[in-house]
Order: sequence, then structure tokens, then C-alpha cells
Amino acid sequence: MYSKELTKGTLQPIILKLIDSRDKMYGYEITQEVKKLTSGKIDISEGALYPILHKLEAKGVLETEKVYIGKRVRKYYKVTKDGKMMVTEVTKEINDFMDTLHLIFNSETLKS
Repeated sequence: MYSKELTKGTLQPIILKLIDSRDKMYGYEITQEVKKLTSGKIDISEGALYPILHKLEAKGVLETEKVYIGKRVRKYYKVTKDGKMMVTEVTKEINDFMDTLHLIFNSETLKS
């Protein structure tokens, strides 16, 4: 599992990209899907997840839908139209960042 320090800055883009790719998701589903997709290397705690979801909802990037399952209410998150632009932007930024890290960590020029 990666350290919290390493993953902290990538949680919001990960969450946004995942919700956007699935149309809508609820909190526990997000944590489990990230764990599954990363073979357990990234583990998003509820304490990290929900503040991000609430912040994105307050910004209008996400909207919620309540679904009643028996006596329980499940809150689904969905990316808004404005949020889709943000998903595109953060995806470009993350990919550029990974390319930049690749230059540093896989570069032969650092050995000179």
C-alpha cells in the first residue's frame, strides 16, 4: 500500500475520474473499487473520502441522488456537466504530472 503522503494529492482526481467513468457511485463502492483496481495499493479511508465528496458537491462538481433500499438511504454521487470539464482538466494535469515524474525517476540524464 502506498503511503498517505504519496496518495494525498491524487485522491480527488482518482475519485472524480472513477465516478465519471461509472455514471454514479456511492461512498463505500468508491473505496472498494479503488482498492480493487489498484490491487490494494491505494486504500481510501472514509475519513479521507467524504470530506472530498462534500467539498466537490459544494463546488457544484458533484450532485447527489438518494436511493432508498429498504429502510436505508444510499447517497449516490454523480459528476455534473461543469464537473465533467474538471474531470478532463485533472486527467490532463495528472497525466502531465506522471510524465514529469517519469523524467525525474527514469531519466539517464540524472546520472551525469
